[in-house]
Amino acid sequence: MSDQRQPRTPRVPRTALLTGAFIATLGLGFLGGAYHQQLYSAVAPLIGIKTSTDTLDLSSVQSTFQTLKANFDGKIDDSALIDGAKKGMVEAAGDRYTEYMTKAEAEAFNNDLTGNIGGGIGVELSERNNRVTVTRVLADSPAGKAGVLAGDVIGAINDESNGKWTVDDIVSRVRGEVGTTVKLGVIRNNEPKEFTITRRAITDPSVRSEVRDGVGILTISRFDEQTGTLARIAARSFKEQNVNKVILDLRGNGGGYLKAAQDVSSIWLDKKMVVSERKDGRTVDELMSGSNPILNGIPTIVLVNGASASASEIVAGALADNGAATLLGEKTFGKGSVQQLVDLPDGAQLKVTVARWFTPKGNNISEKGITPSVVIERSSDDVNNNRDPQLDAALQRLNS
Repeated sequence: MSDQRQPRTPRVPRTALLTGAFIATLGLGFLGGAYHQQLYSAVAPLIGIKTSTDTLDLSSVQSTFQTLKANFDGKIDDSALIDGAKKGMVEAAGDRYTEYMTKAEAEAFNNDLTGNIGGGIGVELSERNNRVTVTRVLADSPAGKAGVLAGDVIGAINDESNGKWTVDDIVSRVRGEVGTTVKLGVIRNNEPKEFTITRRAITDPSVRSEVRDGVGILTISRFDEQTGTLARIAARSFKEQNVNKVILDLRGNGGGYLKAAQDVSSIWLDKKMVVSERKDGRTVDELMSGSNPILNGIPTIVLVNGASASASEIVAGALADNGAATLLGEKTFGKGSVQQLVDLPDGAQLKVTVARWFTPKGNNISEKGITPSVVIERSSDDVNNNRDPQLDAALQRLNS
């Protein structure tokens, strides 16, 4: 449960996003009136949004609505029905990554991408031994200042407890308005402790770095608008410390902006192909790395697992296919498509698949993922006992 949120500014279309993948676009807004569709169709292409003049015969939908309205014993929310109809139509396209999002869902989606969750306390949580446990306390966070430590087991929120609470259940209770307080009950070494913590706006950068045993460890949790810059700053710091071996940890990273994946790859690759996009079987774009690879030639191991998806897989595939890194860990998620985010009226968004991406060697990893050349599993028992055989193996290989 990392807490972070930065306001999202509008951006011109074709900025690719990959959660698995995404592309943020400039919203057209509601053009209104009886001529909304005609206006939208005329103006949208001018700002890069594709549109169609095709129409659907929705008379049967209207008939179903009228029959429901006339016969249903209860109150019907017309706006909820409209959202449901939109969701159902988009879902019927048959692509798991193409979806209609309501305003609230779109806001949550973009907040998850940036890491901006509003009012929080600054901790990350996960399940350990079937108990929700603090796995990281953010630096300078309200939780850290109150005395919460990694390893604390969550026992109660505001004097309420439930042994069946999931991580999401607890996150929803801990988050709230900035300036309000939350009472956190934890178990530490079998001893109960209580903390009253004032929520504040939390930002958790997408990039963390450290040097361990002479190896630079670069951990990227998502690919947002700042990731490329932050990763390059960390790489420069490695060079200044004479670090000559690097681990890039992409485990659990579900993706983000395609541009961020390109920027991160450019830290290792010198004018090499990062990824190509194909639509209807033909190549529509090829993304190349930049010309200032700070870590070019530095022995590098990329850690991946089953939750490493899309933008993470692009970076892993680009570095591996270009011979810049060895992949270690477990098979990745397997998302080989690119989505575009299109703003719709009333704050809703359409996330729609617009292309498929391929690694430099021409592989599309949809459904099958990328299998590392060095396969090492991290079991639930390892996680529960804070063991990390994948990181240990990477450090050993680089230092041997």
